[in-house]
Amino acid sequence: MASLSAATSIRFFPSFTQISGRSSSLKLVSLNWPKSGFTSLRTSRLRISCSAKPETVDKVCAIVRKQLALSPETVLTPETTFLDLGADSLDTVEIVMGLEEEFGITVEEESSDNITNVQEAANLIEKLLQKNT
Repeated sequence: MASLSAATSIRFFPSFTQISGRSSSLKLVSLNWPKSGFTSLRTSRLRISCSAKPETVDKVCAIVRKQLALSPETVLTPETTFLDLGADSLDTVEIVMGLEEEFGITVEEESSDNITNVQEAANLIEKLLQKNT
């Protein structure tokens, strides 16, 4: 039995059953969350997030392309990280400033620290636009 715990705990219980003469490996996954809620859950395999409108993602891609002077052949997807594009912290600040100007929003410093890819930037923009209306 493997167990991972922090503010939450995740336990994996392997079990084996016999089905028509062949053995099958089944796994039961138990997730225990505190009743008061759970901390942000994000792994490379599981991501819980809201999806921004495609138009917002496209605008973010255009701003990232412009700020980083990327060639038109450079493929940008929602999962593209700024680090993968060679952006440093100053480049990320310039991207955020471009987003603020384009969308007429103000991004708090704490929020801008959490932006690492195109999708996160688009999601934050959608959230701020909804908050302003």
